[in-house]
Amino acid sequence: MTHDHTNHDDVDPDVAESARELVGGAGWRDPSEKARTSGLSRREFMKESGLASLAAAGVGSTAGCLGVGGGGGDGGPPTAEIGYLPITDAAPLLTGYANDHFADHGVDAAEPTLFRGWSDLAEAFLSGAVNVAHFLMPMTVWMRYGDELDANVQVVAWDHTDGSALTVQQDIDEWADLGGGTVAVPFWYSIHNVILQMGLREHGLTPRTDSSADEVADDEVNLVVTPPPDMPAALANGSIEGYIVAEPFNAIGELNAGGKILRFTGDVWREHACCVVVMREELVESQPGWTTDVMSGIVDAQQYLRENRSEAAQLLSSEGSGLLPQGPEPIDRALTHYDEHEPYLESGAIQNADWDIERIGFYPYPYPSYTEELVRRMRETRVEGEDAFLDELDPAEVADDLVAYDPVRTALEEAGGPPAFDVPEDDGYERQETIRF
Repeated sequence: MTHDHTNHDDVDPDVAESARELVGGAGWRDPSEKARTSGLSRREFMKESGLASLAAAGVGSTAGCLGVGGGGGDGGPPTAEIGYLPITDAAPLLTGYANDHFADHGVDAAEPTLFRGWSDLAEAFLSGAVNVAHFLMPMTVWMRYGDELDANVQVVAWDHTDGSALTVQQDIDEWADLGGGTVAVPFWYSIHNVILQMGLREHGLTPRTDSSADEVADDEVNLVVTPPPDMPAALANGSIEGYIVAEPFNAIGELNAGGKILRFTGDVWREHACCVVVMREELVESQPGWTTDVMSGIVDAQQYLRENRSEAAQLLSSEGSGLLPQGPEPIDRALTHYDEHEPYLESGAIQNADWDIERIGFYPYPYPSYTEELVRRMRETRVEGEDAFLDELDPAEVADDLVAYDPVRTALEEAGGPPAFDVPEDDGYERQETIRF
């Protein structure tokens, strides 16, 4: 894989900022200096330099340079170049590498590359620097159908289910207490933003995405896009009232930032997808066998994660493989700490205990019903920037076009089918969506 070593100093700062706003939205806030400069490996530095040159070229024109990516010059199977954020959503991809699940299926996987924010990961995917990644499911809708990018991203599997929460200051006891305050979201096109705004409207509050306004009314909540690693610090210093994000940053908020869980997102939208595994469509079409082998590695990794949660926390943590920068405690909490913890039931963070779900779950098959309902809900969700394209989408057509079902279904069947994940066969490929406040 070739990296462009262009220095950041050579990039027009206005062009770079425009590129980041295109991908991250105008509410995007630059990560803390520590998050962006501490502990960068040479690989990460090369990656960031490459993204800087991409920004200089203009992100809006990258659709033409997608290519199949990652393939060998001799036409053989590509190397899996995995990009990820340091969240438990990425656990199947990381476990697949660390536990050799990919290798077990003949897939050569390079050491995964960590990115600090969704904008960086999206830019790397568009440039071809990575060919397997996990994206926020709503983000894939925007990338494929939005006017700005027109990227041939294709969802090939669910990375996990649930695994996110709304973490707030200790004096926030109910949704109404967020009125007049600020809540951080990781990306405008995220299930976090969708569910947060559903909850705000449910409780008589108006979400506001205009970050330029000076004052927030008591019945409004200001939303800002913030990279996940920066959220606990922002909560601890009082600059936000809460944040909604993937684990383990909610666990970190509980353990280290004085926060508490107001509501688990999986307790609102039952077993929803947050992050999904993505590839470029032309890669899926040109390498169907390889794609299925990658899916088999992910299926095996998800089965391992379900059965070995604490061991997986140690494996992925800074004390194990180091693929996640957090220690084992918050990762283990994110993987295991849920309905057995009575305070969550008492506080109302869990109100649908009868659903019998985990704090984070793992099932690979992307239900079409979820994609369809997500498109409908996205139309009701405010974002910064142009979102008129959503009104033109047919949910059923998106579910058919955005997702490649065959590779993951083949891999799942080879692993024992839905019952291998304790899902009844009749419910393994179709379901009805359940949303309940």
